[in-house]
Amino acid sequence: MTDVVLAENTDGVLLLTLNRPEKLNAWTPAMEEQFFGALAAADADPSVRVIVVTGAGRGFCAGADLTALGAVDPSSITEADIHPSGKPISYALSLRKPVVAAINGPTAGIGLVIALYCDVRFAAADAKFTTAFSRRGLIAEHGIAWQLPRLVGTSRAMDLLLSSRILLGEEAARIGLVDHVLPVDEVLPAALAYSRDLAINCSPQSMAIIKRQVYQALESDLDTSRREAVDLMLASFTQDDFREGVLSHLERREPRFAPLDPDTV
Repeated sequence: MTDVVLAENTDGVLLLTLNRPEKLNAWTPAMEEQFFGALAAADADPSVRVIVVTGAGRGFCAGADLTALGAVDPSSITEADIHPSGKPISYALSLRKPVVAAINGPTAGIGLVIALYCDVRFAAADAKFTTAFSRRGLIAEHGIAWQLPRLVGTSRAMDLLLSSRILLGEEAARIGLVDHVLPVDEVLPAALAYSRDLAINCSPQSMAIIKRQVYQALESDLDTSRREAVDLMLASFTQDDFREGVLSHLERREPRFAPLDPDTV
């Protein structure tokens, strides 16, 4: 099978590159299987502390490959055809490790959904974003109706979903769709530098617990979240990472946090 997702692990940062540059990395079943397979492997690999996702060439992901979809009888399509990996498109949210998007160019439809399910997003100032669905006779797919309002608010989500209008990286940053906006040639280096800082200076166990806390709190209430945080805080005081975090700060050196153990979080 052609590698439509490339993987490169450098110093604890795994770079996953969607690799169909001649098609602006349009999404296919093969890409889904390879991408989610790489995410699952990364979550289980102690040498990986942070995951960065980008696109080859001048695009991030231009949405589903409509050529491939056009060859399928619509009446025969099943969920297995849409998700051959057996995993939801939101799979990245369930990982214990941070997932950072480096959005280097056009991002549409399912490509936008993939980016929104990353934990942090860097984007090129001139990158084009669109939900695309309403202009293809489709609906708000893959849970974007849940995620998008949480990022940009209800009325802005309605605007982007109903109109499928194109917005650029600068506007995307202004409304909270992305977190950092830069010139296109700085996007991937900045995302990698950010991720290396996480890999070197942040406790893998702390990051895993924090990520779980944040996404669980979206569906919880303040008092439940606060009480859980008290229990987790008391437990953290007994962990090696807390002692190492304090000691490394006092000794003015980089911390030596242990890799994430799949059985501990």
